[in-house]
Amino acid sequence: MRRSTKLAAVVLSGSLGIASLAACGAKSNDSNTSSGSSEGGLKVGMAYDIGGRGDQSFNDSAARGLDKAKSDLGVAVTEADAKTGEAEADKETRLKNLVTAGYNPIIAVGFVYQAAVEKVAKENPNTKFAIIDSASDTQPTNVTSLTFSEQEGSYLAGVAAANKSKTKHVGFIGGVQSELIKKFEAGYRAGVKSVDPQMPVEVTYLTTPPDFSGFAAPDKGKEAAQGQLDKKADVIYTAAGSSGNGAIEAVANAGALAIGVDSDQAAQPALAKYKNSIMTSMVKNIDKAVFSYIESAKKAEPFTGVKNFDLKADGVSLATTGGKIDDIKAKLDEAAAAIKGGSTTVPTDPSKL
Repeated sequence: MRRSTKLAAVVLSGSLGIASLAACGAKSNDSNTSSGSSEGGLKVGMAYDIGGRGDQSFNDSAARGLDKAKSDLGVAVTEADAKTGEAEADKETRLKNLVTAGYNPIIAVGFVYQAAVEKVAKENPNTKFAIIDSASDTQPTNVTSLTFSEQEGSYLAGVAAANKSKTKHVGFIGGVQSELIKKFEAGYRAGVKSVDPQMPVEVTYLTTPPDFSGFAAPDKGKEAAQGQLDKKADVIYTAAGSSGNGAIEAVANAGALAIGVDSDQAAQPALAKYKNSIMTSMVKNIDKAVFSYIESAKKAEPFTGVKNFDLKADGVSLATTGGKIDDIKAKLDEAAAAIKGGSTTVPTDPSKL
């Protein structure tokens, strides 16, 4: 997928040269050669999960938060991409290069960075780190976890799917069978069950750890969706990064309905040809979390510990682009109110449903 950014020269501090940072996949997100702010200002590094900027989903949401911080707060930024199938040492090197280049704070996008962040943060106690979608009891105090209640937004997606399905048969596709993605599955299935306890939910995972390619394999997403369509599922929710693009294509070609994830996928230019088939998206407002974290760092009052963004805090929501769920708004509002008010507790473990 073509990226919206390009390699650019950035002013680096310390002994690291431009060539070595570029080697780890780092780049400025400015169309010019400047990386953002005046000399001596806050320099923010972002290390993406596989798929990177341009995935129309998870990474792009993080990128929007970074872009807003650059424009609104005047911070300097650089970005570093991950590669499918890379070793743990590659993640560590990417983070170390950002540290050496003087970026502080550094934001790691995705739970796959947990081990690397812990190690590099312990070695660099004066550098602040944030990691999205992961929290560990063993991480040092200079690491902040930015987490979300994905199960709550997914519950609403399940309510929507069950109400809109004509075949009374829906599906879920997860990119990688991890504890994080199981939260999406659990919430979705619970939402479906709240409407119709007998409605079948097809579940397919594309890969299992340590294979994380399921987040960047549109062909696998397309194949999985076709398999569920063949079983008469007519609403399919995919939580799989850019693999979801393939699933959405298959669903659209079959005249069924797709539920996107992380970003409002019906509003994504790269998916414009399929927008009429995207019923809604479970939006995870990573951009808000990223911007809030950077803003706290700029104020010299950085978030610490675990900062969770739930439905009540607008950390997750359902997109309404296209108006395809307007007719069930009252039902969705009722379900959301029950979650916010505490009368509905959404499960995070699908094995307990």
